Amino acid sequence: MTPSTRHLDRKRRTLLAGALLLGASPWVGAAGTAAIGIDVWKDPNCGCCKDWIAHVEKHGFAVKVLDQGNTAARARLGMPQQYASCHTALVQRYVIEGHVPAADIRRLLREAPDALGLAVPGMPIGSPGMDGPAYRNRRDPYQVLLVRKDGSATVFNSYA
Repeated sequence: MTPSTRHLDRKRRTLLAGALLLGASPWVGAAGTAAIGIDVWKDPNCGCCKDWIAHVEKHGFAVKVLDQGNTAARARLGMPQQYASCHTALVQRYVIEGHVPAADIRRLLREAPDALGLAVPGMPIGSPGMDGPAYRNRRDPYQVLLVRKDGSATVFNSYA
């Protein structure tokens, strides 16, 4: 190892250690910001789940995929069945159910409400992962719900 590579290696380790001490992820997203980790439970054969994962990765999330279905994860995380969709995710302390846009997840993390998480029940056409050529670019209106810890929900965002 040359003196210049030793210096770069030491610098890299210092930056990584500092990021970890501050609670930041060592992953860097497309925009150059630290990526936020998100765990996703889904069926291994679900195409729209894969498309939603690509959407959140494109928007700076570092995804860990758990291809074991999401029914048990949804129940364990406390998301009521009435808000069910084809995949369930956990980002920081929030449960994300279904095809929630990445911008709404970022807003949730920024505002940090006292809530269980967000849900887009069902699989509305036009939501992330349910969009694109396979759906002939059709867009149905849908709502992103803020699900409270008691199971009640309010509209967090609407898409027309």
